[in-house]
Amino acid sequence: MKQRPVVLKFGTGILATKGGCSLDTAQFRRLCGEIASLIALGIPCVVVSSGAVAAGVDALGLPDRPIDLAGKQACAAVGQPLLMEAYARCFSKYGLRTAQLLLTHDDIFDSGRRRNASVTLGKLLSSPGVVPVINENDTVAVEELRFGDNDRLSAEVAQLVSARLLLLLTSANGLLEKASHPGGKPARIPVVTDVEAAFRHVTSEKGKHSTGGMGAKLQAVRTAVEAGVETVIADGRMKKQITGAVAGEDVGTRFPAKRASKC
Repeated sequence: MKQRPVVLKFGTGILATKGGCSLDTAQFRRLCGEIASLIALGIPCVVVSSGAVAAGVDALGLPDRPIDLAGKQACAAVGQPLLMEAYARCFSKYGLRTAQLLLTHDDIFDSGRRRNASVTLGKLLSSPGVVPVINENDTVAVEELRFGDNDRLSAEVAQLVSARLLLLLTSANGLLEKASHPGGKPARIPVVTDVEAAFRHVTSEKGKHSTGGMGAKLQAVRTAVEAGVETVIADGRMKKQITGAVAGEDVGTRFPAKRASKC
């Protein structure tokens, strides 16, 4: 019986260099290598990836990331092919091919288009050696109907493919408990069974180049676990987080599913 897929969401913070204005090629090689090891075990993988804007900023020679929607969309238009090229180059070393899917709000929430997206993903996942790479179609999305961050999109994709696991890789080592006193070091929370209660640990801080933050990730977690998809938030800059999360090891913060996902 074919194994259910793993959905992995990569934020800009773990794909771009520290300045956020170019792609980190060493990171791509490492992340793709871990995914390839899962596929070698017969575990299908779907990547939901940010990073198009960062790639576009670098290609256009801009001094910093634009803050206006039109500027971001222009950078995404230039950067998306470069993002896919980076994935294709890294995965090809393992004999794998990439398939690009650019989705909008309507593709997920219109029943007919959602069905088409689901069928397409199913076909790709049944094709040997193919890794679907998904991003929001930033160049055509209007402000009112944008996901705004790929956390939400990844949770919806996890439902589409009846994923066994959603892995949100970010710059934080999971959900951190608020320090009990000023200056104290926050501790990582290994397992959370009550997502609503977890929101009390969220601060207003987010990564410099992030559009979501931990609050957005917990909203995505809530969507996923209520649909029966176990979810893990982990540090994408640390080694073996992908393979460790899939193996059930103590990495990041794990959120057990509320019910069994439909196959």
